[in-house]
Amino acid sequence: MSTPSLSVVGVVREANVNWRRDTPSRYRFSIQGKGMMDAEELNRRLTLFCKSHLEDAGAEVTGVQRAPGHAGFSYVFQVKSRGLTESYVIRLPPPGVKLEGTADVMRQVRALQALEGTDVPRPPLVWWGEDPEWFGTPYFVTRKLEGQTLAPEGIGWLKGTPPEVRRRMAEQAMTALAGIHRIDWEQKARPLGPPLDLAMDVMRWERFRERAAEPEAMVLGPKVRDGLLERLPGKTQVGMFHGDYQWSNLLYGTDGTLLAVLDWELVGIGAVLNDLGWILTFSDPRAWALPEALFGAGVLPGPEDLLGMYARASGSEPRDVAWFRALAAYKFAVITGFNLMLHRRGKRHDPEWEVLKDSIPTLLAYALECLGG
Repeated sequence: MSTPSLSVVGVVREANVNWRRDTPSRYRFSIQGKGMMDAEELNRRLTLFCKSHLEDAGAEVTGVQRAPGHAGFSYVFQVKSRGLTESYVIRLPPPGVKLEGTADVMRQVRALQALEGTDVPRPPLVWWGEDPEWFGTPYFVTRKLEGQTLAPEGIGWLKGTPPEVRRRMAEQAMTALAGIHRIDWEQKARPLGPPLDLAMDVMRWERFRERAAEPEAMVLGPKVRDGLLERLPGKTQVGMFHGDYQWSNLLYGTDGTLLAVLDWELVGIGAVLNDLGWILTFSDPRAWALPEALFGAGVLPGPEDLLGMYARASGSEPRDVAWFRALAAYKFAVITGFNLMLHRRGKRHDPEWEVLKDSIPTLLAYALECLGG
């Protein structure tokens, strides 16, 4: 099974069916429509672009193809220039949508730039711009790094690695997360604000919950929502958050070295513990009807170990972690029910939601448990 990836909110664009700004990339979707470039046209444009930017009239572009996964409009390609071949990834916004939120690829550029001077591994930025001359839209290009993410369908390679290597991989992930959260957002990432209000972060899911398939599975939804609102954390660290921090967005070398934190579409400013709650919930078998399908379940350290790693990396014990775990579980339950509705109505064919739907009740029960009842 290939589980879609993972902070969130937004408005659904019914015409183009797109999740907006704070919805996880693999839980957003886009139906191909007018204005989407085919591979041949993109190859032609990339060739002109690379000849200009590499100052090489003989540069050749090959191998243009959609990047694997559900992560927006990303394409992998190779460039041969002056006897050397390099691989790159270009990110473009979906066609026909307003350039804001997840469709604003320049937000991702600003996030990657905010990481400069830190130890957080990320894809190397090569070119970016808002000039429509080249692709008709803003764009950015990074070097393609060779490695493997820990998506469920590809996590098998980990099972043969020693436990100490897997633990080191988890420690690197939590160290990188703490590094993201330490960034002085007012100095380096102010354009990504303003900070997201916690109560709004809870309430913005209401309209999607009401439209979810199998409403009987969502019966605990209102109780979880009310519990979250009644127990809002008083004071929490505000900073830059990744928005979809989980194993599928972490690229590792075969020796277990963390090479890059990927997929910054959902980056924002707000409670940084959103990220911590997210990865802890997605690493906790108690939250799921099918724990064997989870990212790292039974292979990587569990949530309590991860929490300890994050505390050591950040230099302090995070507070109200249980609330953020509950929020993560609530969000994903709603996301699952809503995407299941779209699948069944033929707006986006994705049968994986038929498997994940079994975890809606367990996610909501888990959220209540985290909230103390």
